[in-house]
Amino acid sequence: MSPESIAAVQVALGTEHAAVWSYGLVSAFLAQQAAGVAEGANAHRARRDLTERWLKDNGATPQPPAAAYLPPQPVSDAASALTALVAVENDTCAAWRSVLERTDDQALRKTALEALTTAAVRATRWRKVAGTSPASISMPGVASG
Repeated sequence: MSPESIAAVQVALGTEHAAVWSYGLVSAFLAQQAAGVAEGANAHRARRDLTERWLKDNGATPQPPAAAYLPPQPVSDAASALTALVAVENDTCAAWRSVLERTDDQALRKTALEALTTAAVRATRWRKVAGTSPASISMPGVASG
């Protein structure tokens, strides 16, 4: 596997670590969406574990999680918790899209596309819960502006 592919997967792993942490942070503010929060946390935990195994299998040492992560704004209520979830899903989309752009390995491309797609769907769900319009975006993982 190329160093460029490994580096992109490491960045994606970092977003998975941040997502797991973020879902834990927001859980206290989203009791009415507890099932969705649990689903998102479990999905990111599974993707993190899969990503760490992939890195080890390819001779790389997975980057450890940070002690904490900085949400886009302080999380103090349901609205700011939803903003944090949309941001972390967008970050995950961007990281996995970057993996797609940096590998020709078909198995890794399949994994990255699945991760990008599921994060985009979760981001859309959280935008809908927040009442954000539009709820879906045309190119998940691509910076706007």
